[in-house]
Amino acid sequence: MHYLCRFKIATMITVNDIAVQFGGTTLFSEVSFAINENDKIALMGKNGAGKSTLLKIIAGESKPSSGSVSAPKEAVIAYLPQHLLTKDGSTVMEEASKAFSEIFKMKAEIDDLNEQLTVRTDYESDDYMKLIERVSDLSEKFYAIEEVNYEAEVEKILVGLGFERSDFTRQTSEFSGGWRMRIELAKILLRKPDLILLDEPTNHMDIESIQWLEDFLINSAKAVVVISHDRAFVDNITNRTIEVTMGRIYDYKAKYTHYLELRKDRRIHQQKAYDEQQKMIAENQAFIDRFRGTFSKTDAVQSRVKMLEKLTIVEVDEVDTSALKLKFPPAIRSGQYPVVVKDLEKSYGDHLVFKDANIVIERGDKVAFVGKNGEGKSTMIKAIMKEIEINSGSVEIGHNAQIGYFAQNQASLLDENATIFETIDNIAVGDIRTQIKNILGAFMFHGDDITKKVKVLSGGEKTRLAMIKLLLEPVNLLILDEPSNHLDMKTKDIIKDALRDFDGTLILVSHDRDFLDGLATKVFEFGNKRVKEHFEDIKGFLEHKKMESLREIEK
Repeated sequence: MHYLCRFKIATMITVNDIAVQFGGTTLFSEVSFAINENDKIALMGKNGAGKSTLLKIIAGESKPSSGSVSAPKEAVIAYLPQHLLTKDGSTVMEEASKAFSEIFKMKAEIDDLNEQLTVRTDYESDDYMKLIERVSDLSEKFYAIEEVNYEAEVEKILVGLGFERSDFTRQTSEFSGGWRMRIELAKILLRKPDLILLDEPTNHMDIESIQWLEDFLINSAKAVVVISHDRAFVDNITNRTIEVTMGRIYDYKAKYTHYLELRKDRRIHQQKAYDEQQKMIAENQAFIDRFRGTFSKTDAVQSRVKMLEKLTIVEVDEVDTSALKLKFPPAIRSGQYPVVVKDLEKSYGDHLVFKDANIVIERGDKVAFVGKNGEGKSTMIKAIMKEIEINSGSVEIGHNAQIGYFAQNQASLLDENATIFETIDNIAVGDIRTQIKNILGAFMFHGDDITKKVKVLSGGEKTRLAMIKLLLEPVNLLILDEPSNHLDMKTKDIIKDALRDFDGTLILVSHDRDFLDGLATKVFEFGNKRVKEHFEDIKGFLEHKKMESLREIEK
């Protein structure tokens, strides 16, 4: 694999008739498609449909039960999984520079071979000729690589992904899983692969870094296949959508929003064909039942029985048509100002998080806390919740404020021994009790799932359950820290609608622009040890910030 060697490859990858079976279950079968040079593909489908499995097969990380994936041998394919652990023992800069290790090895080998050629005198020997051939071969590849200032490239990518220059010399072990994921992503982008495979790349990124990644993938990357629940990200970068559903794929030359319209049309046609076929089956079955045993009609009856046996039943794609509408239970009215923060300062030891922070939130406000990771958004929430000591200033919670709080660690507060159904049934009151199964269904808990104990659930499932629990408790001040992680797009839409109709006050920490769009009407930006108030919605804020951040990265 020669990183940065640029070969003209039109059809990059061909997926040939692949199938995956687990035990007796077929995840998908007869899946075939080609990935072309500049395709930007969104891989969509319900949780559990097999998207990540398909991505791993394309990456060569997993093998299909049958079928194959073919690619030109010179093609560089880079894969970023949803969860990974990098080895420690390097600085951020050293780790990111490993992207060029193949090139550095090549250069070292060329230097070594040239050294051998200058000291050896067996000019006529086979070994000497082999050395010349090897040097010639390597040199051709090496000098085909464009001149690159490697250090500058590494810097540019790391800054784009949200690292400060002071981070470059820090050990990778000092960073959280999300930041280590970014180092791996930096290595992938630096390799300039022919195909980039990304599984939920934005889960651990702030808005500015996501915007930078979008620009990079649109303007600097070749082919990309991405799985993501971030609708804005998917819409901005993709020009093709492949949906995995009911064991097969549908391929649309369209971005996600357009694909939704096309899928709707497809389903209408499927439904029509299904209804017509069912009518024809019923008519034939009625004929069979009526004339079975009638001698004169034996041949006709047999012929129709055989026809029905051979019939391929039209399938209609699974679409959850239940018009589920979640609504927060009514809560008592809070005072005029549920949250007032004055001249707040907070530091951990020598590390100043922010100072002179002032925030006034009025009853009914829906505000977003945004900014790079590590700038103090979660710290501010902890201060509002009175979970941490502050250095100076004050935090006042208004009269009658009833706080509902959701964070990623909410999942750990659930009763491990209760079932999913019991967890919700214990807090649901009134009419909502009749809707518990529907609500659980909207959050992807179906059938026998609801009898599972909390302790056997995955992290994502626990998060979704904690979210439902919050939705059913009467509060008038909601504080949500990254609520949309681990949720698919449909579920996010359901929650977003519920939050839009919520008549209390809302504080949202999120990097999901689509989720914030039309929900947050005011933005508090955290950065450079300060909190800055913006009297505009998320779209206005981002347009303003994009110009600033692009200038910053070019410095």
